[in-house]
Amino acid sequence: MVVGDASLDIDTLVIGAGPGGYVAAIRAAQLGQKVLIVDKSELGGVCLNRGCIPSKALISAAHAFENAKHADQFGVTAENVTVDFAKTQEFKNGVVKKMTGGVSSLLKGNKVEIFNGECMFINENEARVFNDHESPRYRFKNAIIATGSRPIELKPFPFGGRILSSTEALNLQEVPGSMIVIGGGYIGAELGQMYSKFGTKVTIIEGMDTVLPGFDKDMTTLVAKNMKKTGIEIVTNAKAESAEQTDKDVTVKYSVNGESKEITADYLLVTVGRRPNTDGELGLDLIGVETDERGFVKVDNQGRTNHKHIFAIGDIVAGLALAHKASYEGKVAAEVIAGMPSVVDYKVMPAVVFTDPECSSVGYTEKEAKEKGYKVKSGKFSYAGNGRAVSLGHPEGFVKLVADEETGLVLGGQIVGLEASNLIAEIGLAIEMGATLEDISLTIHAHPTLGEIVMEASEVVLGHPIHTMVR
Repeated sequence: MVVGDASLDIDTLVIGAGPGGYVAAIRAAQLGQKVLIVDKSELGGVCLNRGCIPSKALISAAHAFENAKHADQFGVTAENVTVDFAKTQEFKNGVVKKMTGGVSSLLKGNKVEIFNGECMFINENEARVFNDHESPRYRFKNAIIATGSRPIELKPFPFGGRILSSTEALNLQEVPGSMIVIGGGYIGAELGQMYSKFGTKVTIIEGMDTVLPGFDKDMTTLVAKNMKKTGIEIVTNAKAESAEQTDKDVTVKYSVNGESKEITADYLLVTVGRRPNTDGELGLDLIGVETDERGFVKVDNQGRTNHKHIFAIGDIVAGLALAHKASYEGKVAAEVIAGMPSVVDYKVMPAVVFTDPECSSVGYTEKEAKEKGYKVKSGKFSYAGNGRAVSLGHPEGFVKLVADEETGLVLGGQIVGLEASNLIAEIGLAIEMGATLEDISLTIHAHPTLGEIVMEASEVVLGHPIHTMVR
């Protein structure tokens, strides 16, 4: 307990317990620091509670439902396959509980003090944490801000009722009959396709000319093809303009090439990006932490703000809003505080979308490499030429490798297909280590595995593939 208004002393204050904050807190504690972590919501942040983990649990359930209905290619016939979505949600909640419980155990096991509440800077070296029951003050030597991000809310589409953010969409207690999705990026594509597999009639309204606009067109074409198989309607080059809802449905007005249209569905899901949580009562302006015009905190290559003892990581700093990026930056910040010469120096950051098929990318695309001045050579190997993919009933997709023609150094890779999320790690490691195509080709990959596709792709680029013809 705090006597009067005296301050408690700690080494490091971590604000936010998401995949950036809790990783930073654990690493700081491992390095001998006395750490306090503060979060007003659940341990694990958006990722474990309202993002990465619950969405993947529901996506896995959707795959299981679809596989049960279409297992006849294996000679397996199941009749009257149904889904009890309340039980599906129980499964998802159980996964979330297990993962967040694990975070709690890890924090406590590393002797990190946990405070469930909000935090506000009083000055550059003190902060008050508070909830309904207490409001102690802490004097800190260093602070790591990891407050994450939240869904962007558009004025014509305010969240509430039948207009959902991703948070509400993950917690529906029954499968909707129909759903409109504004935004065909990774969140909209994942959740839209997941609900479509469960039987929802989904319409995606996207402003660009394709879903997943950040990925190569030959990758997104496969995703769009599979979306259409389950009845998803994709409207591209469209501008959503307004929405009107009743207690039963919602109607969206939009335009395509100047032509006005409207559509009605049970729910509207708005997924147009996320904004950093740097506003509110945190008090960054009070202590003069510099941010840019979009609210992102300005940091150097060690995560330091303009106050050398205050760090910022994750979604509130520049770069992709990815959980693994936040965790990496959290480790760097904790190590810098401990006096280690750590810096944010990764060559590449992988990106993954859990659509069907999955898409993953790391390093340069062929176009990007050429724009950087490289003389590029590239090549693909199809899943259809891989025994494991065919035996699993998923022959669609490919691995593409991009390399420097002069040195053979691997510059990037793109994968669309089964387990693309797992396969991309080998290519990321190759780039970080400065590996060449020959290094991958000469590495013996177990057979029959999907990992062989990466090896085969390297041989395609080198010009001597075994399991496909050289063109």
